[in-house]
Amino acid sequence: MGKKEGIKLIANNKKAYHDYFIEDTYEAGISLAGTEVKSLRMGKCSLKESFIRIERGELFVYNMHISPYEKGNIFNKDPLRVRKLLLHRYEINKLSARVEQKGYTLVPLRVYFKDSLVKVEVGLARGKKLYDKRDTIAKRDQQREAEREFRARI
Repeated sequence: MGKKEGIKLIANNKKAYHDYFIEDTYEAGISLAGTEVKSLRMGKCSLKESFIRIERGELFVYNMHISPYEKGNIFNKDPLRVRKLLLHRYEINKLSARVEQKGYTLVPLRVYFKDSLVKVEVGLARGKKLYDKRDTIAKRDQQREAEREFRARI
């Protein structure tokens, strides 16, 4: 059986775009058990409170919830276990240098299938202040209003 082409989105972290300025993105593989992959194929994943840390030169994602596979019995893993992300050494070194700067953090942005492999989009992010969040909300509301008026004219 051949590989499926294309990208199939599993989970998106909308909260990250609200809370952070995303400055750079990286595509990372993720180390998973078999039942976790089956659960992801069913779309059972949440990134809401998840974050990424660099420990001993490796990337780990915390609080990424992958629901247990219903037919998995004893092979199911803990839904909130720490999972290792797979990146090249030079990318990890570049990220660790940036994260040591004040105000930078790593957040998972999306989880998706790419050619039958599970990938995580890692974002290098800088925290937003409260006034930045309000500004973003105001711009989004203005754009929505403009689209509404545009549709009304047509």
